[in-house]
Amino acid sequence: MRLPVITTPGHRGKALEVDVERETITLVGMVGEKLGTVSWEAVIGLIQAGHPQPKPGDARSEQRASLLVKVRYTTPDGKIIESRASGIGAGGLFIESTAPLRIGTHLSVEFALPDLPAEWLETRCVVSWVCPKPDQYTFFPGMGVRFLDISPEVRTRIRDLVTAVNRAGGTA
Repeated sequence: MRLPVITTPGHRGKALEVDVERETITLVGMVGEKLGTVSWEAVIGLIQAGHPQPKPGDARSEQRASLLVKVRYTTPDGKIIESRASGIGAGGLFIESTAPLRIGTHLSVEFALPDLPAEWLETRCVVSWVCPKPDQYTFFPGMGVRFLDISPEVRTRIRDLVTAVNRAGGTA
Protein backbone atom coordinates (compact mmCIF):
# COMPACT_ATOMS: atom_id res chain seq x y z
CA MET A 1 0.00 0.00 0.00
CA ARG A 2 1.41 3.42 -0.95
CA LEU A 3 0.39 6.53 0.99
CA PRO A 4 1.34 9.86 -0.62
CA VAL A 5 2.64 12.70 1.55
CA ILE A 6 0.54 15.70 0.55
CA THR A 7 0.39 18.27 3.37
CA THR A 8 3.59 17.80 5.40
CA PRO A 9 5.95 20.67 4.44
CA GLY A 10 9.36 19.52 3.29
CA HIS A 11 8.12 16.02 2.47
CA ARG A 12 5.42 16.73 -0.14
CA GLY A 13 5.76 14.39 -3.09
CA LYS A 14 7.26 11.58 -1.05
CA ALA A 15 5.28 8.51 -0.08
CA LEU A 16 5.11 5.88 2.63
CA GLU A 17 4.98 2.28 1.45
CA VAL A 18 3.46 -0.17 3.90
CA ASP A 19 4.50 -3.82 3.55
CA VAL A 20 2.07 -5.82 5.65
CA GLU A 21 3.88 -9.12 5.07
CA ARG A 22 7.29 -7.84 6.29
CA GLU A 23 5.64 -5.40 8.75
CA THR A 24 7.71 -2.45 7.54
CA ILE A 25 7.15 1.12 6.43
CA THR A 26 9.47 2.58 3.78
CA LEU A 27 9.85 6.28 2.92
CA VAL A 28 10.04 6.67 -0.86
CA GLY A 29 11.42 9.78 -2.56
CA MET A 30 9.86 11.75 -5.39
CA VAL A 31 11.53 9.65 -8.08
CA GLY A 32 10.87 6.31 -6.37
CA GLU A 33 14.15 5.95 -4.47
CA LYS A 34 13.94 4.24 -1.08
CA LEU A 35 15.04 6.70 1.62
CA GLY A 36 14.69 4.46 4.68
CA THR A 37 12.76 1.61 6.20
CA VAL A 38 11.55 0.99 9.73
CA SER A 39 9.81 -1.98 11.28
CA TRP A 40 6.34 -1.74 12.73
CA GLU A 41 7.98 -2.69 16.02
CA ALA A 42 10.14 0.45 15.86
CA VAL A 43 7.12 2.67 15.05
CA ILE A 44 5.10 1.12 17.87
CA GLY A 45 8.04 1.62 20.25
CA LEU A 46 8.30 5.29 19.25
CA ILE A 47 4.59 5.84 19.79
CA GLN A 48 4.62 4.05 23.13
CA ALA A 49 7.69 6.00 24.26
CA GLY A 50 5.54 9.13 24.23
CA HIS A 51 2.95 7.38 26.39
CA PRO A 52 4.78 5.52 29.18
CA GLN A 53 3.14 2.21 30.00
CA PRO A 54 3.01 0.86 33.54
CA LYS A 55 5.84 -1.62 34.02
CA PRO A 56 5.66 -4.66 36.24
CA GLY A 57 8.06 -4.90 39.17
CA ASP A 58 11.47 -3.42 38.67
CA ALA A 59 11.44 -3.43 34.83
CA ARG A 60 12.78 -0.23 33.26
CA SER A 61 13.34 1.21 29.81
CA GLU A 62 16.86 0.95 28.43
CA GLN A 63 19.04 4.03 28.08
CA ARG A 64 21.27 4.47 25.04
CA ALA A 65 24.52 6.34 24.55
CA SER A 66 26.35 7.66 21.51
CA LEU A 67 29.56 5.72 21.84
CA LEU A 68 31.87 4.14 19.27
CA VAL A 69 32.14 0.38 19.72
CA LYS A 70 34.16 -2.05 17.57
CA VAL A 71 31.84 -4.62 15.98
CA ARG A 72 32.14 -7.67 13.76
CA TYR A 73 29.19 -9.70 12.64
CA THR A 74 28.53 -12.83 10.66
CA THR A 75 25.79 -12.73 8.05
CA PRO A 76 23.47 -15.70 7.49
CA ASP A 77 25.60 -16.72 4.48
CA GLY A 78 28.75 -16.84 6.68
CA LYS A 79 30.39 -13.57 5.60
CA ILE A 80 32.27 -11.82 8.45
CA ILE A 81 32.07 -8.03 8.39
CA GLU A 82 34.01 -5.65 10.62
CA SER A 83 32.44 -2.29 11.42
CA ARG A 84 31.65 -0.02 14.31
CA ALA A 85 28.55 0.80 16.27
CA SER A 86 27.86 4.46 16.98
CA GLY A 87 25.13 3.84 19.53
CA ILE A 88 24.67 1.25 22.22
CA GLY A 89 22.18 0.33 24.90
CA ALA A 90 21.37 -2.79 26.87
CA GLY A 91 18.79 -3.63 24.19
CA GLY A 92 21.01 -3.38 21.11
CA LEU A 93 23.40 -1.49 18.83
CA PHE A 94 23.33 0.80 15.80
CA ILE A 95 25.88 -0.72 13.41
CA GLU A 96 27.23 1.59 10.72
CA SER A 97 27.04 0.01 7.26
CA THR A 98 26.80 1.24 3.69
CA ALA A 99 25.05 -2.05 2.88
CA PRO A 100 22.70 -2.71 5.82
CA LEU A 101 20.98 -6.08 5.91
CA ARG A 102 17.23 -6.57 5.64
CA ILE A 103 14.96 -6.11 8.62
CA GLY A 104 14.44 -9.46 10.32
CA THR A 105 17.91 -10.80 9.42
CA HIS A 106 19.49 -12.77 12.27
CA LEU A 107 23.19 -12.20 12.96
CA SER A 108 25.98 -13.42 15.18
CA VAL A 109 27.56 -10.25 16.58
CA GLU A 110 30.75 -9.68 18.54
CA PHE A 111 31.62 -6.28 19.99
CA ALA A 112 34.28 -4.79 22.23
CA LEU A 113 33.39 -2.16 24.81
CA PRO A 114 35.79 0.80 25.09
CA ASP A 115 36.76 -0.06 28.69
CA LEU A 116 38.17 -3.47 27.58
CA PRO A 117 38.85 -3.18 23.82
CA ALA A 118 40.62 -6.57 23.57
CA GLU A 119 37.65 -8.49 25.04
CA TRP A 120 35.10 -9.50 22.40
CA LEU A 121 31.56 -10.08 23.71
CA GLU A 122 29.27 -12.39 21.73
CA THR A 123 25.54 -12.18 21.13
CA ARG A 124 22.82 -13.10 18.66
CA CYS A 125 20.87 -10.20 17.18
CA VAL A 126 18.11 -9.39 14.73
CA VAL A 127 18.01 -6.35 12.43
CA SER A 128 15.15 -4.20 13.74
CA TRP A 129 15.43 -1.14 11.52
CA VAL A 130 17.52 0.15 8.65
CA CYS A 131 18.85 3.54 7.59
CA PRO A 132 20.17 2.94 4.04
CA LYS A 133 21.79 6.39 3.76
CA PRO A 134 22.56 9.31 6.10
CA ASP A 135 19.49 11.20 7.28
CA GLN A 136 18.53 13.79 9.88
CA TYR A 137 18.41 11.18 12.66
CA THR A 138 21.68 9.32 12.15
CA PHE A 139 24.95 10.58 10.74
CA PHE A 140 25.84 7.29 9.05
CA PRO A 141 23.81 4.70 7.17
CA GLY A 142 23.43 1.41 8.96
CA MET A 143 21.13 -0.85 10.89
CA GLY A 144 19.70 -1.04 14.37
CA VAL A 145 20.09 -4.51 15.82
CA ARG A 146 18.28 -5.86 18.87
CA PHE A 147 19.99 -8.33 21.19
CA LEU A 148 18.26 -11.72 21.19
CA ASP A 149 20.71 -13.74 23.24
CA ILE A 150 23.04 -11.87 25.56
CA SER A 151 24.34 -12.86 28.97
CA PRO A 152 22.99 -10.99 32.00
CA GLU A 153 26.58 -10.03 32.92
CA VAL A 154 27.22 -8.39 29.54
CA ARG A 155 23.85 -6.61 29.63
CA THR A 156 24.73 -5.25 33.09
CA ARG A 157 28.15 -4.07 31.84
CA ILE A 158 26.46 -2.23 28.97
CA ARG A 159 23.92 -0.61 31.31
CA ASP A 160 26.69 0.51 33.67
CA LEU A 161 28.75 1.93 30.79
CA VAL A 162 25.77 3.75 29.27
CA THR A 163 24.82 5.21 32.65
CA ALA A 164 28.41 6.42 33.22
CA VAL A 165 28.65 7.97 29.74
CA ASN A 166 25.28 9.73 30.10
CA ARG A 167 26.14 10.94 33.58
CA ALA A 168 29.41 12.37 32.26
CA GLY A 169 27.55 14.35 29.62
CA GLY A 170 27.42 11.89 26.72
CA THR A 171 24.45 11.72 24.40
CA ALA A 172 21.60 9.33 25.20
